[in-house]
Amino acid sequence: MEILLTRHGQTEWNFLKKVQGKADIKLNEKGIEQAKNVKDKLKNEQIDLILCSPLIRAVETANIINADRNIPILITEKLSERDFGEFEGMPTTDFDYEAFWSYKQNIQYEKAENIRNFFQRVYGFLNDIYLKYKDKRILLVAHGGISIPVYCYFNGIPDQDTLLDLVIENCEVVKYVYKEN
Repeated sequence: MEILLTRHGQTEWNFLKKVQGKADIKLNEKGIEQAKNVKDKLKNEQIDLILCSPLIRAVETANIINADRNIPILITEKLSERDFGEFEGMPTTDFDYEAFWSYKQNIQYEKAENIRNFFQRVYGFLNDIYLKYKDKRILLVAHGGISIPVYCYFNGIPDQDTLLDLVIENCEVVKYVYKEN
């Protein structure tokens, strides 16, 4: 089974370097263009199913990619971005953003989703889709934060303090292959 993962196109908050977890921000013009470029990049790729976050920036991206293809799209809350809680909408420079993405530190916040709970959510989702869609080639349309535990699921958690350097760019596409045990 193969998975293609892409992050939604750029939003105004991405451009302003503001964290957006559950905030439902639409794509900006650049984000729409990025999604169209991914559509062209993936036009010859066999994709059996698109699994997508319910947040509008991901749904818009999935719909652009899927234009003229008619691939089934399933919306799943399990691909929603990490809940940034009290940090939602803040510039990344206004709090310790690197520590927020530290699996080692595992900081418990008042409202924000704990990193290990976030990883468990994404790992459980990846286990479930492997069992359910073992013979399919799936495109996940999600978020930068989701790209971190997806990378770690397939490659292990690197021994580093922050995992921020694992985030994929807006509309970057990466491929993962499930390996039989």
